[in-house]
Amino acid sequence: MPRGPRGPIEKPKDRKKVLLRLWTYLYAHKWMSLGAVLLTVGSNLLALLGPMLSGRAIDAIGVEPGQADFPTIFLYCGLMVAFYAVSSLLSYILSILMIQLSQKIVYQMRQQVFNRLTELPVGYFDTHQTGDIVSRISYDIDTVNASLSNDLVQIAASVITVVGSFLMMVLISPVLVLVFAVTIPMSILFTRYMTKKVRPLFHMRSVRLGELNGFVEENITGQKTTKAYHQEETMISRFDEKNKAAVDSYYNADYYGGMTGPSVNFINNLSLAFVSIFGAILYLWGYLSIGDLSSFVLYSRRFSGPINEAANILSELQSACAAAERVFRLIDEEPEPADAPGAVEADHVRGDVAMDHVHFGYDPGKTIIHDLSLHAPPGGLTAIVGPTGAGKTTLINLLMRFYDPQSGSITLDGADIRQITRKSLRLSYAMVLQDTWLFTGTIFDNLAYGKKDARLEDVQAAAKAARIHRYIMSLPQGYDTVLDESGMNISQGQKQLLTIARAMLLDAKMLILDEATSNVDTRTEIQIQAAMRELMKDKTCFVIAHRLSTIQNADNILVVRDGDIVEQGTHQQLMERGGFYASLYNSQFQ
Repeated sequence: MPRGPRGPIEKPKDRKKVLLRLWTYLYAHKWMSLGAVLLTVGSNLLALLGPMLSGRAIDAIGVEPGQADFPTIFLYCGLMVAFYAVSSLLSYILSILMIQLSQKIVYQMRQQVFNRLTELPVGYFDTHQTGDIVSRISYDIDTVNASLSNDLVQIAASVITVVGSFLMMVLISPVLVLVFAVTIPMSILFTRYMTKKVRPLFHMRSVRLGELNGFVEENITGQKTTKAYHQEETMISRFDEKNKAAVDSYYNADYYGGMTGPSVNFINNLSLAFVSIFGAILYLWGYLSIGDLSSFVLYSRRFSGPINEAANILSELQSACAAAERVFRLIDEEPEPADAPGAVEADHVRGDVAMDHVHFGYDPGKTIIHDLSLHAPPGGLTAIVGPTGAGKTTLINLLMRFYDPQSGSITLDGADIRQITRKSLRLSYAMVLQDTWLFTGTIFDNLAYGKKDARLEDVQAAAKAARIHRYIMSLPQGYDTVLDESGMNISQGQKQLLTIARAMLLDAKMLILDEATSNVDTRTEIQIQAAMRELMKDKTCFVIAHRLSTIQNADNILVVRDGDIVEQGTHQQLMERGGFYASLYNSQFQ
């Protein structure tokens, strides 16, 4: 595989396959597509009658002064005006139709991309930059849209004009047409050569733009960290590298793509010079009239012009194919595996969770969970503690079936979770993560996100239990207050309290808190957990916490180290044992 300045460059897919797949979108709107074809044919055929009528008008002028047949001249000129006017009207209608058609296709394509994003496993997002994904759903699809609404029409018009002009030239003078036997092969060979050279460059341009968008998205998200560590210059330097790579890829693609049009135009101008020379000879020998020669010259320009235009838009078509390839690659990503045949709904969940000899690694060649077994009884509070990288969050990913273990089993109420539908399994849990997520909308909408039929009284009860109701009521619009994107108009601690209230509102039998109270003070955290224990009676709770003082009342504490549970028991039992947990606990209070 060839390598670029940032690593291996993927070879683009077969352009024919990409175009064929784009055709399936057009066929889905076949009546609009048929209308576009008819309008294109009609508009260009009417325009092709102009040079013939022009030649007839010139022949009607006569050779001697005063011999012009003005009625005939006016007739042909009037017909030219009428045909050109109707051609322009049909072209206008065609442009409106193609805009509507391209928007329908873009809408369908974006919908397919977004639907696939919702179906992809969590692992896909762990290994792909957010900016690159956004680039595919925005820039790449916009590029395809521009090609559908403009380039396809121009190519279709070019084909009709070239074929029509060629036939008319053959009717006027088959001998003079032989001039193009030299220039057309030159244009075709040069265009094919440039196509092979330019296609990978446009693919790389899309890749580099995706990398640049990903870097910008990451940098904006981590702006506070950048400023806190005074790394502005470092980030600017890295951005300059990404920006230069993107600009260079744009330059290379546009530079070589821009060579095609002028080169083909030069070849076409050669054909015009040859037509003028040999046409004059044929006129002198009496094989052509002045009108026929004039019509032939006009048709030769129409014949050569579309070829030049096709060469000019070739680079845009290459860019559209590269963009469509990236979009189709995302659409074709393997979704999360389907539920096992015969999988059942998790109904009447008690919350009895167990792991039996589980082995797991994000990379199959690197296991991070080794022979792990645990049991969380119904209604119990199970705390999971351990140093960073011990595998605490991985346990949650396995419980929720974001990932499946390589070996071993995980059961819910005695049933293997692989025999339970993912939807019902995940709905059995309420989850609050350290990385809070709120969307642009009212506080009420955010809290009722997982329970669409929630009443205001239910939402307020959950907010009170999470100790956030008083703050919400202090806002001018209360529960109707609109949060900015990601809740940027409230503090991080308040965002976490809102997500905890949202989880409390669900009718889930199990609750997962993954460092969910890391941004609130210890006193508030203890109050929230006390309220949550009251609210979550007879429900199974999993808590991942770094502050060990907040989990002293847990029914069972699992101490995870290097992917294994090295200790488990109550806080008092583990402290009396004086093992790894006791050393962790004491280290936080020394």
